[in-house]
Amino acid sequence: MEIRKGSIQDVDEVSALYDELNGYLEKHENFPGWRKGIYPAREDAEAGISEGCLFVAVENDRIAGTVILRHKPEKGYALADWHCSFSYESILVVYTLAVHPDFHHQGVGKKIMEFIIDYASRKGMKAVRLDVYEKNAPAIRLYEKFGFCYIDTVDLGYSDYGLEKFKLYQRILQ
Repeated sequence: MEIRKGSIQDVDEVSALYDELNGYLEKHENFPGWRKGIYPAREDAEAGISEGCLFVAVENDRIAGTVILRHKPEKGYALADWHCSFSYESILVVYTLAVHPDFHHQGVGKKIMEFIIDYASRKGMKAVRLDVYEKNAPAIRLYEKFGFCYIDTVDLGYSDYGLEKFKLYQRILQ
């Protein structure tokens, strides 16, 4: 599996991945609480690509998964005590880690997590941070398996979508 920076040529396929994943989540247990047409959506892919921070995991010429890595936190991150005072220039924040339903249970999420940690280390980052909906047990297990430490549970302002609280996690790299 190759993980590379997304390009404008990937927008349609990433957008389709989001739609197909959200369709799948509508019919199964929706651990992340995502909704088709709301989040993630084509606009998120376009923004990630235009900012140069969207990455795609490609398997057999198909995008199996994707992630956005920014230096910008959600506003609610300011509510937490992160136990360190790093500048966000030296922190990567994980957004929209998504795996296409056709590739579920094939280790794509794990490979993306390995990539995130390796990429952040190579870029000299001091930490990686992320948030996860408090009821998203599969993602929480994945993050904890990769050494992310629980920081706090906060309201990120998504209660209109039924998402009351999010757990914040961090992995210190240096």
